[in-house]
Amino acid sequence: MRIFEFIDRQKAEFPVKVLCRVCGVSRSGFYAWAGRGPGGRDVEEETLAREIEAIWEASRRSYGSPRVWRRLRRNGFRVARKRVARIMAERGWRGRAGRRRVRTTIVDPAAAPAPDLVGRDFTATRPGEKLVGDITYLRTWEGWLYLATVIDLYSRRVVGWSIADHMRASLVGDALEAAAGCYPDGLAGAIFHSDRGSQYTSSEYRQLCERLGVRQSMGRTGVCWDNAVAESFFATLKTELIYTRPWPTKAKTRLAITEWIEAHYNRRRMHSSIDYNTPLEQEQLYWNQTAKNVA
Repeated sequence: MRIFEFIDRQKAEFPVKVLCRVCGVSRSGFYAWAGRGPGGRDVEEETLAREIEAIWEASRRSYGSPRVWRRLRRNGFRVARKRVARIMAERGWRGRAGRRRVRTTIVDPAAAPAPDLVGRDFTATRPGEKLVGDITYLRTWEGWLYLATVIDLYSRRVVGWSIADHMRASLVGDALEAAAGCYPDGLAGAIFHSDRGSQYTSSEYRQLCERLGVRQSMGRTGVCWDNAVAESFFATLKTELIYTRPWPTKAKTRLAITEWIEAHYNRRRMHSSIDYNTPLEQEQLYWNQTAKNVA
């Protein structure tokens, strides 16, 4: 429902001043809207609003005006960013803000951590060069689920993940093995960066990394900025999917997360850190450029 239309319907019962304040819009904006005729600019604005709404809905109502504006530009609309923000504000179309997450890192004091090979430099020159990962919790009516991820820092693509009802070392191991299958030559020589959780410092996981040729890297305990990309992914997942509804069953939760990662996050969600490309677009740009250089 559009905010101005709502105010117009309710103004017989409540003062316009109060309605505008409650809805977060200006009175001048409402009166300007109310006085419009069916002119050409109104038709143009309505067309633009429909396109904005389609983009916003396709993002699962998660995009704010900056990402909507970027998508409009890609779709051939030459429009000011402030205009997009105004249209979205008038209609109550807002992006989602994150919540604070609860940490799940359990450190094994007897295990020696790997050195930090990343040093908060979350950039890479090619796919498969640097990877990051972490674990998060997911509440369902049937009990807890835990998600482990592996993210490629070049493309921000989630190349591996695993969901289980435990946080044993096999959870993160399954995610890393899934990631290895995404690259023609596996993960030999890749850096994998994580926190110092006991799953990552376990002998089981270290042996897996040695077998795959992966170099382990770890940030400091309790310093979220040392693994900011992995933390940011979980914040996005929970804001755009998990916090939007209750999750009665583990099976439906697993299915929804898989669909969100594969169909939305990797293929459709634009990332500001890679010039508002999607992860798969960013990868394709790299391979296209590599092919040109070889030719």
